[in-house]
Amino acid sequence: MPLLIIGLVFVAAIIGAIYLYNSGSGSSSSSTATSNSTAARPTPNMANAPAGAPIGVNVLGSRTAAVTVEEFADYQCGGCAAVHPVMKELASAYAGNRNFRFIYRHYPLAIPAHDKSYEASVATEAAGMQGKFWQMQDQLFRNQAAWTANQNYRQIWSEYATNLGMDVQRFQADIAGIQTKNRVDADIQRGRALGVSSTPSVFVNGKLVPFSELNINSLRRIVDAEIAAVASAQQSNSAPAANANK
Repeated sequence: MPLLIIGLVFVAAIIGAIYLYNSGSGSSSSSTATSNSTAARPTPNMANAPAGAPIGVNVLGSRTAAVTVEEFADYQCGGCAAVHPVMKELASAYAGNRNFRFIYRHYPLAIPAHDKSYEASVATEAAGMQGKFWQMQDQLFRNQAAWTANQNYRQIWSEYATNLGMDVQRFQADIAGIQTKNRVDADIQRGRALGVSSTPSVFVNGKLVPFSELNINSLRRIVDAEIAAVASAQQSNSAPAANANK
């Protein structure tokens, strides 16, 4: 009998040891999986992203306009520099039209050839903190070849800031700050949500315009058609109300 009891105790001890080992191993695996899952899940930096359908920071025209032209561009993109005068002309052509607005979005491509593009976006936002976004944007696109190939590109940007009458020390501080980066990151997240994969990408009321149509004549035709459609819809909606009041 004593031998039987000793044997049973020995077997129970072995079973307990196996259980504890498997339990500990499983807990460790679960903890590792959770940790890896958390590490692999990026947290979007959307601190400055407007709620709902974002209008953005850099807007020309009416914020309540029915027709929106939304451009995603990269300051080291040759195509974006080529299209830049077209977008300026388009915005100018509809200046004062309550049904039109133009939104510029930063979309720096994460490729070696565009190694300065994210920082360039941040620099234009730093200029925007002093009310000079569009002027700095114009400088970077028009002088793209000069600063892109220069290792002292930051100094060149500071010279642009000086020529634009900006406080250069504040400009440099804002480039290093978080608010300007938040603005750029919000635009990037907006582009990703729309599936933007190349620049320039231009949308008119959410519809992507083919690159071949990024010229002033085609864009005006597209915008005019959208404005006409909006006007027609507004007339159709107002007709029943007018009849009901008779």
